Amino acid sequence: MFMSRRTVGRVMATTERRAKLKERLIEAATDRIRADGLSSLRARDITTDAGCSLGALYNVFADIDDVVVHVNSQTLQHLRGVVHKAGHDASSPREQLVALAIGYLHFARSEPALWMSLFEHRMPAGVPVPQWHLDEHAALLEQIAEPLAALHPELEQAHLLRRARTLFSAVHGVVLMGLGDWFVGPGASAVEDELRLIVNAMISGLAADSTMRA
Repeated sequence: MFMSRRTVGRVMATTERRAKLKERLIEAATDRIRADGLSSLRARDITTDAGCSLGALYNVFADIDDVVVHVNSQTLQHLRGVVHKAGHDASSPREQLVALAIGYLHFARSEPALWMSLFEHRMPAGVPVPQWHLDEHAALLEQIAEPLAALHPELEQAHLLRRARTLFSAVHGVVLMGLGDWFVGPGASAVEDELRLIVNAMISGLAADSTMRA
């Protein structure tokens, strides 16, 4: 059974309104997190800023955690773009990995609250992270895995991804401790130099490990 042109028009208009409402809610939540951090995020504040009722939020999203996942999704897209741009003109895989780390640092400095939301947010007990969002995190690791694979084509995919995760963890830890001004951290002014040191050290370590295993 076919819908009439009028019915199709109403469905399309409803879909468009929902899409625009969803966009406004994500934007409002993004601005709130950017200004006050994830811990201060409240559904009523989001809907007030978006100019809609509290019930409207739950017509578009499952709950506020669903909103945060979508905010984090946009943050990841932005982060991947910044990191990709940072490493785009590198002349070698080693230099590309260093540039990716510096790009990561620059993003964290420019959007500290949104960056931290990527790691602070946890889904409620028993509720899995959507697979599409996990895939977005995996895409960030692939940006590291690509130059690593160029340096070490002998690595199997599982080992390559593990090395990419380890390198990311090391870079993230230096950035987190440095920008957070922890007394055990390197200090904000020294983060970039320490990132260059640790990335180069890990690359050299991987090369030595490969030689020993050969």
